[in-house]
Amino acid sequence: MTTTISTASAATMFVLLEGPSDVAAVAALMERDRLASPNVELVNLQGATNVGRALGEIRQIRSDADVVGLCDAADTRAAEKALADDGLPVLDASDLPVYGFFVCEPDLEGELIRALGAERARAAIEGAGLGSKFDALRTQAAWADEPLADQLRRFARAASGRKENAAAVLAAALGDEVPEPLAMLLDRIRYA
Repeated sequence: MTTTISTASAATMFVLLEGPSDVAAVAALMERDRLASPNVELVNLQGATNVGRALGEIRQIRSDADVVGLCDAADTRAAEKALADDGLPVLDASDLPVYGFFVCEPDLEGELIRALGAERARAAIEGAGLGSKFDALRTQAAWADEPLADQLRRFARAASGRKENAAAVLAAALGDEVPEPLAMLLDRIRYA
């Protein structure tokens, strides 16, 4: 995982990911599927708006590199603009998968929880030793009456260290039900 593009990188594929939780989830799935490769570098963008900067850095270092990534539904505009600036004919978010950028609805955590189902997601969180923290959120007045899936998503998106841990835990709990955006990304990585 990097936060800046290494000029000494041997990678031929760079995977642009919004933050450390996305990197943790993709790394967990790559490990599970034995897709680790020196040809693939996971890049923590430190925010979706940095996709253009990262893509520009990659093009300066390796103009022929394959660049793919994930983005949340609310952040597609940044990916669209970056790819258009890179010379690709991107008109809107529906064009992103053609160029290896896959959209999570509404975000990575939502995709993971939906794929697992709320009960399996809760069991994974509890199995990781986060049950008491999750229970504390569930007793807060703002969240007490919300559906379990919404509570889990809020929990998984709060607190940066926990967000990274929760994403890795949820991704590792997946069986064959890998959410479509992640499955398509893994397919691209598999053939890097």
